Formats: sequence, structure tokens, C-alpha cells
Amino acid sequence: MLIGLIRHGLTDWNAEGKIQGQSDIPLNDEGRRQAEMLGDRLLQEPYRWDYCITSSLSRAAETGKIVAAKLGIPLLDPDHRIRERAYGQVEGMTAAAREAKWGKDWNQLTLGQESDEALQVRGLAFLEDLSARYPDKNVLVISHGGFLAQLYTALYKDKYSERLGNLSLTILEKNEQEWNPLLYNCTRHILQNQR
Repeated sequence: MLIGLIRHGLTDWNAEGKIQGQSDIPLNDEGRRQAEMLGDRLLQEPYRWDYCITSSLSRAAETGKIVAAKLGIPLLDPDHRIRERAYGQVEGMTAAAREAKWGKDWNQLTLGQESDEALQVRGLAFLEDLSARYPDKNVLVISHGGFLAQLYTALYKDKYSERLGNLSLTILEKNEQEWNPLLYNCTRHILQNQR
């Protein structure tokens, strides 16, 4: 089984540096273009995908709709477990605004944000359920940067820590009980189109 983990396309809040969390911010035109580029790339690669599943937030759902249509694969019902972290009081704020209000260590305060541990638990439960339901299939999963970063921490500790780009692709292969990374945080499809 292969799982292709994808961060959704660009939104206006991404471009402005605002934390989105579970605020339902739609893709912008650039985000839609990025999704098209990823779909084109996936058509050219040797991996074949059977299904696509997304978080229930519109920026992930629309990314999934574009990619699934491009590949001609079914879009499964959204899964709430792969939604972005709930950031509580800091949603909609830029880094400068957060630091001005709460200081540089704002993320150490209890401001209504979901814990790393809670994200990791729901991420691992999702992976376990997905592999049990579709053990012989390859599934694209379209989610969010904060969520995916915590999933990678749960799987690989501190091996991967670079910031995840919009429409980045990570491919994991299930071998017995382990998820082996074949590709991590790749945005080649976007970089090639910026030249």
C-alpha cells in the first residue's frame, strides 16, 4: 500500500502568513493552479492511485476535487481526523500579531490550541484505519501542514522537520507495521512551473 500525503494548495491567509487552523478558508487562484500542476505531475509518474480522501475543510476538499478529477479516480468522503490543528485564539493572526499580543513563546501558552499529542493520536488512528480498509490500494490524502508535520513526528520522531510547502507530496509505503518514506515534502511540480 502507498499513501500520498499532500498539503492543500495556497490560500489568501497562507499568502498573508495567517494561521488558518480550522477556520474554513478557501483556495485562491494560485492554490487551484498548484493543484492542477500536481495532478499533471501525478499523471506522468509511475505510481498509480486508486482513491483520494481529504479533510472536510474546503481548501483541502477543493484541492482533492481538482487532483482526483485530473487522475480520474474516486474522491472518498472527507475525514474529520485529517483536519488541521485547532489553533484557538491565534487563528487568523500573523506571526507579528501573535508575538505582539503574547510574546515570542505564544505557542507555550494555553490559547485553545490542540496539543501535539492529540494531533499525533488522530493521525496515527487515521493511518491505521485507512490501511485496514484499503490494504491493497494506493490512496492520496489531502490534508494540512500543521497536521502532517505532527503525523511525521509521530512516525519518524525528529527525522523530518522542514516546513511543508503548499501542494507538497510525501509518499509512504506500508511494509508490515512500518511506513517507509519513498518521497518527502517534494514540490518539484511547482518549482518547475516557476521557471
